[in-house]
Amino acid sequence: MPQSLSLLWTHVIFSTKKRHPFLTDPLIRQRMHAYLASICQAQQCQAVIIGGTADHVHLLLNLHKNRALSTFIEQLKKSSSKWIKTIASPNDHLQLFYWQKGYGAFSVSQSNVQIVKHYIANQEKHHLKQSFQEELRALLNQHAMTYHEAYLWD
Repeated sequence: MPQSLSLLWTHVIFSTKKRHPFLTDPLIRQRMHAYLASICQAQQCQAVIIGGTADHVHLLLNLHKNRALSTFIEQLKKSSSKWIKTIASPNDHLQLFYWQKGYGAFSVSQSNVQIVKHYIANQEKHHLKQSFQEELRALLNQHAMTYHEAYLWD
């Protein structure tokens, strides 16, 4: 084949350091999501939706064929962590903002893109019934991923 084609839908989840609720302010959260979207665009990765709560974020994106997932996420987290400190006042708690080291990434079939999009759009409502820890365990189990509970939380 003379051309490389790919369509790699990926659901990515990562949390703030120790799941601290840094993103409680809806405007700050919205700005963070917009900034994450701009990084995705700059990396040629189409972010369909970005959502989350005060302590974690979900992205549904089409990973570009020339991007390694781990490198892409490292850049996403590093850049956004630096950025949020530039919009914080000197004594603001956002000066202490960091993302947790790890992340979860799940492949999404084309037939499930709308389902995952809806799921991410309704994170606030979803987390009235289920904690982040329960959510992550359920996703890991749904995708038959092996994990060690001791290493999930810092």
